[in-house]
Formats: sequence, structure tokens, C-alpha cells
Amino acid sequence: MGKKIFLMIVLFLFLNPFFVFGKEAGESAKITYKTILQEEPKTVFYQKAAIKNILEKYHSPLIGEVDTFIKVCYQYQLDCYLLPSIAGIESTFGQYLIPSSFNPFGWGGGKIFFKNFKEAIEKVASALKNNYIDRGLTTVETIGKVYSESPSWSQKVLFFINQFKKEEENLRLYFEKNTVKL
Repeated sequence: MGKKIFLMIVLFLFLNPFFVFGKEAGESAKITYKTILQEEPKTVFYQKAAIKNILEKYHSPLIGEVDTFIKVCYQYQLDCYLLPSIAGIESTFGQYLIPSSFNPFGWGGGKIFFKNFKEAIEKVASALKNNYIDRGLTTVETIGKVYSESPSWSQKVLFFINQFKKEEENLRLYFEKNTVKL
């Protein structure tokens, strides 16, 4: 039974056009799921599933943005669990924020408004890459010293990063133990 479910999930991920974004004119360098899946399909599968499972666990309104989290982490070379983890501590994964702000990251003290969660994820990912990582702030601890006034911010972000990593590890153990041979 588990092998059939795994096979159905894999086929769904690879054959569903929703997960493969095409290129638009003038965007030849744009990261697409097709590119990501060609590089490391298992890794992407586990990361997506881990993010989805943790967001579901916390009843997050960000559940529909799993693909956006994955896309921007590869596009900006971020840890795929960094942004969801920041949302975890700043807004309990998007549950507690200024109404209609779509700002689960506490960006600008939570007072910056975005038109939707996708825009928030994309803009904050870009800002983290350009204003933090490209300037040498490459660890959660160094990012935390600038991102937040709280001295425990980085420890809390790492707590959620570790939850995502543990979920990914559990998924790998389950699916790799029950591999499908064709």
C-alpha cells in the first residue's frame, strides 16, 4: 500500500503541469521547477513535503505557498527552511499578523503590507539575499542580530529549522525504506 502511495505522489509531482513553471519572455535565467526537478528531484520532493507537513501541523494559512518557498530558496540560494522558520516565530506561520498585511515575517516591524503571501515571500527572500547574505551575514545567528531586537530570535528560528529538517529526515527514512522498483 505504501509503495503505491509513493508511486502516485511521485507521478503526480512529475506529471502535474502545476508544478512546472514555464519561462516568460526575457526571463531566461528564471528558476523553474523543471530546472529544480532535473537537478535533485528527491531533495526537492522531501523539502516540499517537510514544509507542507509542518505548515499543516500548525494550521498555517501559508500552506498554499509551499511551491513559492521552494522556488525562492533555490532562486536566492537560501536554506529552504529559513523563510518558513522566520514566519514560524514572527507570526506563528502566518496566523497572527496585521490584518490584510500578508506579512508573516514581521518585515518592517510587521507594518509593511504585501498584496499576498507570495509577494511577501519573494520580496523578503530577495531582501535577505541582497541585504544580509551578500553582505556576509550568512548564519542564522548573524542574520538575527540585524533582523530582530530579540536576543533569542536566532535560537527560535533554529528550533523551527530543526523541526523541518527532522520532518525531512523522517520522510527520507520512510520513503527510502519503502522504495518502489519498476
